[in-house]
Order: sequence, then C-alpha cells, then structure tokens
Amino acid sequence: MLRWAIVFFVVALIAALFGFGGIAGDAAWIGQVLLVVFLILAVVSMILGRRSPAV
Repeated sequence: MLRWAIVFFVVALIAALFGFGGIAGDAAWIGQVLLVVFLILAVVSMILGRRSPAV
C-alpha cells in the first residue's frame, strides 16, 4: 500500500509539472489517503503483534 501511495505522489508531481492541476490534486489526495491508511494499519499491526500469547 505504501508503494501505491508513492506512485500516486509521483503521478501528482509529474501532472503538476505539466500543468494538469486537477489530475495532480486528485492524485495527491489519493496518495495522502493511502498513506494514512497504511500508517493506521502499520500501527495496529505493531500493537496487536506485540501481545503476549494467551496461556
């Protein structure tokens, strides 16, 4: 998921470079959403992965 976020940020930068503001804004927004989802899932995974096994 982090890879897709980076891809969308690169697409946004390239689109902004060529003057496609709408596409750049949308790609940046999608990249930002994917990055937030990735961070939330990473934190949840770290929290749940550190639990001691039930005995």
